[in-house]
Parts: sequence; structure tokens; C-alpha cells
Amino acid sequence: MSLEIYGFDLISLNAAYFFSIVFLTIWLYSYIIYLYRAQATGKVDYEKYGKLALDDSLDSKPIESIQNNTIKGDDNGLVR
Repeated sequence: MSLEIYGFDLISLNAAYFFSIVFLTIWLYSYIIYLYRAQATGKVDYEKYGKLALDDSLDSKPIESIQNNTIKGDDNGLVR
């Protein structure tokens, strides 16, 4: 059984490779666009994470501070 369109067999192994490459290419470009939009809107600053590779020692200051604002024992049993 074969399904050919314009001489291209859609059920063959080559078609599976082709469609997976197309899918992964679309996924990669959408992820790159997401990263640029997050950087542009100020949601995440990826440059400070990139500097982590250059300044990686035990006495360097943390990239982000963690605020301990959890409330335990809420009425609903939720932890915020």
C-alpha cells in the first residue's frame, strides 16, 4: 500500500524523516521567537543567565534573590 502525491510516497520512511524535520524546524523557530519576545517584554533577562558561564565561582553573587514569602497553614490548606 502506498500513498503517492506528486511522486512522493507519504507512508515511506523518507516521508517520516521529512515530516519530523519540518515539525522540529517549526518548533525550533517558535521557541526562538518565544525567547526573543520574553526578553523584549522584560519577562526574563537571559543575558544575566549567559553571564553565569563567565562568572561561575562560589563567592559570586546570586543571579536572582529568593524571597521567602510562603504562608503555611492557610484556611484552604494551600501554600502560597
